[in-house]
Amino acid sequence: MNLTVLQTKSTNDFSANLQNLELLILHCKKGDFILAPELAVTGYSYDNMDLAVEYTQQAIDSFIKLSVDKTIAITLITKEANNYFNTLHIFHKGKIVHQQSKHKIFVLNQEKEYFTDGALEDIKLIDIDGVKVAALICFELRFIELWKQIQGADIILVPAMWGLPRKENFETLTQALAVANQCFVMASGSANSDCAKSSAIITPNGKKFQDDMKEMISKDVNLEEITQMRNHLDVGIQ
Repeated sequence: MNLTVLQTKSTNDFSANLQNLELLILHCKKGDFILAPELAVTGYSYDNMDLAVEYTQQAIDSFIKLSVDKTIAITLITKEANNYFNTLHIFHKGKIVHQQSKHKIFVLNQEKEYFTDGALEDIKLIDIDGVKVAALICFELRFIELWKQIQGADIILVPAMWGLPRKENFETLTQALAVANQCFVMASGSANSDCAKSSAIITPNGKKFQDDMKEMISKDVNLEEITQMRNHLDVGIQ
């Protein structure tokens, strides 16, 4: 299985952001599992939330088409009634197969003023063609109780716009997540100047494939490594 994490900037030009993501995805292989950074199409867009919601629909239409032979995971700004959400969408075989909105809202910026908490129960294992997938969105990575909630995943997705001053924290936590859960972790960080980057594919034994200079990091992995690791060091993960 080929895993690909993107490491892109989000500018004020939503159209350009989407076009760049589309081009990168088109360069990915058939069957790739692709993860984009948090809110890669629009950024947080506090001054243009409704415009961002409009672009979300445009992005959804595009990713549905692009996911006919790929799996694409990305968070997008959504709106229900008067509430805005930071919502992960997973596209697979031309359909949306999972959505979950960020439950743990970041505390050091204005996120709490604009976004509503997603449902805790949506942080869960989902099955994609026999592969157990789960996701923690950025700040959620810091909450150990959520690690337990998704224990047993084969692949954990971590889309992020993680702050540059806490770069080492992000790298330590994503690597520890892979080791503790004996699974693959896909970490996709924003390449904005104030962000950590640190996009990586991490194996069940903690080996990290990372390159802060690239927009796209890919690794062909063998999912049997998960079973081998769990059998070798049995810590009770099924």
